[in-house]
Amino acid sequence: MLSRHDAVRRKRPIAHPDPVLYGLLAMATQAPLQPPVRFDAHPATYKHWKLEFPSEYEGRVARLLLDVKDDAGLREGYSLKLNSYDLSVDIELADALSRIRFEHPEVHAIVFASAKDRIFSAGANIYMLGLSSHGFKVNFCKFTNETRLYLEEMSAESSIFSLAALSGTASGGGYELAIACDEMVLADDGSSAVSLPEAPLLGVLPGTGGLTRLVDKRKVRRDHADVFSTIAEGVRGKRAVEWNLVDEAPSRASFAAAVERRVRALVDRSKAKPRAPVGWTPIETKRTASGSEYKYVSLNVDASKRTATLTLRAPSSIEPKTPEELARDGSSAWAIRAFRELDDALLDLRFNWPTIGVIAVRTEGDAKKVLEVDAFLSAHASDGLVHEVRLLIKRVLKRYDMMAKSLFALIEPGSCFVGTLFELVLGADRSYMLEAEGNTVALSNLNQGVFPMGNGLSRLQAHFYHAPVRATEVGTLREALSTKQAYDLGLVTFSPDDIDWEDEVRIALEERASLSPDAMTGMEANLRFVGPETLETKIFGRLTAWQNWIFVRPNAVGPKGALSLYGRPERPEFDWNRT
Repeated sequence: MLSRHDAVRRKRPIAHPDPVLYGLLAMATQAPLQPPVRFDAHPATYKHWKLEFPSEYEGRVARLLLDVKDDAGLREGYSLKLNSYDLSVDIELADALSRIRFEHPEVHAIVFASAKDRIFSAGANIYMLGLSSHGFKVNFCKFTNETRLYLEEMSAESSIFSLAALSGTASGGGYELAIACDEMVLADDGSSAVSLPEAPLLGVLPGTGGLTRLVDKRKVRRDHADVFSTIAEGVRGKRAVEWNLVDEAPSRASFAAAVERRVRALVDRSKAKPRAPVGWTPIETKRTASGSEYKYVSLNVDASKRTATLTLRAPSSIEPKTPEELARDGSSAWAIRAFRELDDALLDLRFNWPTIGVIAVRTEGDAKKVLEVDAFLSAHASDGLVHEVRLLIKRVLKRYDMMAKSLFALIEPGSCFVGTLFELVLGADRSYMLEAEGNTVALSNLNQGVFPMGNGLSRLQAHFYHAPVRATEVGTLREALSTKQAYDLGLVTFSPDDIDWEDEVRIALEERASLSPDAMTGMEANLRFVGPETLETKIFGRLTAWQNWIFVRPNAVGPKGALSLYGRPERPEFDWNRT
């Protein structure tokens, strides 16, 4: 094995020729990126991934080849060498995973591999992180985490398994992508290795779940995980297998055969439900300087007040009543389109409107139509396509839970906060329901654990965590509930009358927007995720919180910090005080 000094010296990228960039590493602007980040992607326009369906597997296997284009990052100022990635790479990956699920129901397994020789991925691009604002770094880690969890959900919920074929080095985020797969095969060729070098090289943590997955998912022994996470050169071959860092380490000559054997075993093991294909068509959006307008979603931003209004609309036409009709309507069906639009709006708020602190969540339209869609999704839960649609809604609602912005649900006459859309009330930090004739809410079967949070609880269970019996009792109610009934049952926070409504809501939004955004983010994350801890809550609530803190510490991003000086001949200077 190379000495640590040699390994670090060989693996570090060449320093960027412009020394001015290094002065920017710890001084990146807090302004939104220009142009705004957009999350549309299509295989025909991928720059970094190649989505293939090898003929030898008769369509049952998808292959995702990572071939990052050095000069095609999200913005200028860094080069994506060694298959390192930035947000644009993960945007394409998230799109590819969705397309596999909806457009290619025949796929039972995914193989991740590199199109480059002797490198799988060097992980998140260090210069991109250095040039990014603190908020962008945190949101980048969050999106990447969500995509990795999406991959793991494919295995657990859709029986679509994944394998990382590591014929080359997988370091940092590259190994974090591999460890999110069900299996890993590492070539034992004297140079291929797996590593999490963030702590020794950069003074930060493997921010997309690497530490948690080592011990919680892979069951790597704690002392082995400690050693592995503090050596920059990583671990190869036999030791990687012994420590359960990978599943197999064949020689380079037998590598391809080992990968094929394991992939075919994954396909045979899969119990993926047959389902009709659905085209993953582009989302139609009209964007303005103050928000976005979709068919079923409106986003209106008041930047001066640091608030936004997010409105979801009920179905406006006849929706599918059978799985066959759902397949016919495809991505135009409300259950797919509305939640894809909501997902896009949430990401838009997260990345492009960083100063927006409070979101007023509204709905409008015919509540009966929402409940009809819920009834359909409940009655046909065993259908493969319906199952995928329910999982799509679950993922979008999890994104809603993870918003680092205050969520206030406003329930007024004409609202349709029923069934699935009532999840937005249960997931909000507060809810205000106007005491008025005809203003009602209602629950459906889909409020009873169909869309669990990251902690494994339904939002109804989290809401009534102090009184579990109440969650069970209220969850069985199916009639429309008036404001008084909803308030008495504990389903809403406040119930102002029409005299107080406008002032109370206005003051609540203004007061919330005036509070420290850091304190509110920390408070909301603590209060939203009550109860049990899971791998997912550890990643977001523990690992990401520590990474968030480390990203502002001088030891990482100060003028003499490890991240700031990466690639330069100077050694970092640490403040040795432990806190």
